[in-house]
Amino acid sequence: MVDMESHYHPPSPLEDSVLDSPLCADDDFLGGMEELQDISQSINDDALSSFDVPEYQSSSNGSEGSTVLDHLVSHTIQPIVSGLWNGNKPGRCRVCADRASGYHYGVHACEGCKGFFRRTIRLKLEYDKCERRCKIQKKNRNKCQYCRFQKCLSVGMSHNAIRFGRMPQSEKLKLKAEMVTGDREVEDPQLADQKTLARQIYEAYLKNFNMNKAKARTILTGKTSTPPFVIHDMETLQLAEQTLVAKMVGSAGVLKDREAEVRIFHCCQCTSVETVTELTEFAKSVPGFSSLDLNDQVTLLKYGVYEALFAMLASSMNKDGLLVAYGSGFITREFLKSLRRPFSEMMEPKFQFAMKFNALELDDSDLALFVAAIICCGDRPGLVNVAHIETMQESIVQVLQLHLLANHPDDTFLFPRLLQKLADLRQLVTEHAQLVQEIKKTEDTSLHPLLQEIYRDMY
Repeated sequence: MVDMESHYHPPSPLEDSVLDSPLCADDDFLGGMEELQDISQSINDDALSSFDVPEYQSSSNGSEGSTVLDHLVSHTIQPIVSGLWNGNKPGRCRVCADRASGYHYGVHACEGCKGFFRRTIRLKLEYDKCERRCKIQKKNRNKCQYCRFQKCLSVGMSHNAIRFGRMPQSEKLKLKAEMVTGDREVEDPQLADQKTLARQIYEAYLKNFNMNKAKARTILTGKTSTPPFVIHDMETLQLAEQTLVAKMVGSAGVLKDREAEVRIFHCCQCTSVETVTELTEFAKSVPGFSSLDLNDQVTLLKYGVYEALFAMLASSMNKDGLLVAYGSGFITREFLKSLRRPFSEMMEPKFQFAMKFNALELDDSDLALFVAAIICCGDRPGLVNVAHIETMQESIVQVLQLHLLANHPDDTFLFPRLLQKLADLRQLVTEHAQLVQEIKKTEDTSLHPLLQEIYRDMY
């Protein structure tokens, strides 16, 4: 048993993988997801470079909830990747950034650098050594042969990878991903638009959410000067309520005489309300969302916020517990399981999902696009302008696919694996909503009006 005043030093989840955490040469590149294999070469990109809720009284019909929401149900996103690009842009030479003519000696290269490398290897040429580390560009690539050859080697050109002409499908996708997410000159207007979309969504994510994966990982791996206070039994729960929770939940005193399960349930609702508010602001920052019919905005939020919430909650979890109170506290998984039914069943399914989700090792730039894809989902019931929302969804999912290929070049099937998590999240939300309804009916506790509005007529 951990001493109640001791600080928690969790094992690094980077060790056990439970915390963490496209292209072109011809016109037949489209529809090639089945050929997304053998991605082995890393991409040089920049990877895209309110708890104070008062105690509330239960509403008989849930009609007092925020008009910001109105439904929530399920099918996985069906991304439309055919027609993604025409595939007629050859990309850039990895050596001098000139237009690449194809895939040569293991990398995307122009005719000039392909010929230079071939001559150097076949004639076994040796160049006078240069210490200036010259920057190789199209306009000056012939000035320093030594540095040009060194650049060829550094980007991965090899005589053991003699392969000319037609570029493999997976290499096309990876190069296109590099062009979308990297800091290279983008000539294709569509690519420029997609790059802008990715950055806008990522910046909105960083701006609107108090806790993100980078922050949570820093705390959970013990890299902060003040470790979180560990809540592992009733005594440490009371201590936390007097310090951590009291500062954030102004109504904590009203609940002090209630049993622990009710107090914890109240704090969970406070956290959920704050995250729903953050998700609403994030959604408004997603290009096109605020121009939607207001009823469609409400429907998308009602059906999407809990799926997004549980996806982001995983960042604050490891196999041992969950960060609470903005990371200043850590409540153990075993303590939550020790609570009486039905409260003991509230968090364990979230831990089980989180362990599998964290194994994908997504970062915040990945999660930002994933959360946007969850919210802008065209299959929610009751939508008015379905076609427009599906177009928004398609754009986000395409950028997500490309970003994953660039950000995780060695994980070829991360994109389809992540899409499968959408189905898992919907099932998780269904079960959660059913449990909340059970608690509402059988327990002497209240449900926040905003959450009532979300749950009402959900399933």
